[in-house]
Amino acid sequence: MTSETGIGTRAFFRAFLDNPRYVASAVPSGRSLSALMVRDLPHHGPIVELGPGSGVFTQAMLARGISETDLHLVERHPDFARKLTINFPRATIHNGDAGRLPSLLGGSEIAAVVSGLPLLSLPKATTFRILEGAFRLLAPGAMFVQFTYGPKSPVPKAMAERLGLSVSYAGATLRNLPPARVYHIRRRHEA
Repeated sequence: MTSETGIGTRAFFRAFLDNPRYVASAVPSGRSLSALMVRDLPHHGPIVELGPGSGVFTQAMLARGISETDLHLVERHPDFARKLTINFPRATIHNGDAGRLPSLLGGSEIAAVVSGLPLLSLPKATTFRILEGAFRLLAPGAMFVQFTYGPKSPVPKAMAERLGLSVSYAGATLRNLPPARVYHIRRRHEA
């Protein structure tokens, strides 16, 4: 079986088995979650996707009218990064660690972040580095979009407070395997 972007479900499952801490699910996200993740994104400006994996959120952004040349895909897994380069040739692919976002992007201001990373299963120090780096680059008023399979916020309250962030519930979908919730994260004074 092959996903819409040509990355087989087997390859995705293999990546999940190799490192379940960094690959959130054994299967790619579904269309209903993808639509919810990209629903409130701006149509212009650089958008960073963290952990695009098979590219389902990337495809949803393109379907929404976001230009492929505005996309910066940060993928740690080399096989996924290679496939993304083939499937999205006009996007900028960064094969690296999302915790090093400012150095990967060279300090450029960005319009939004879409995260496919399993923040709750990552070490707290890693999650902190990812959020802190992203908010160093996000333009005023811009948001970080994150999903979770759990029943509560993907960012611990103490961490959000320490970083000066506000986390708000944006919606859920039962039509994803597993069901998922989406949150918008902004600087507290801009929420």
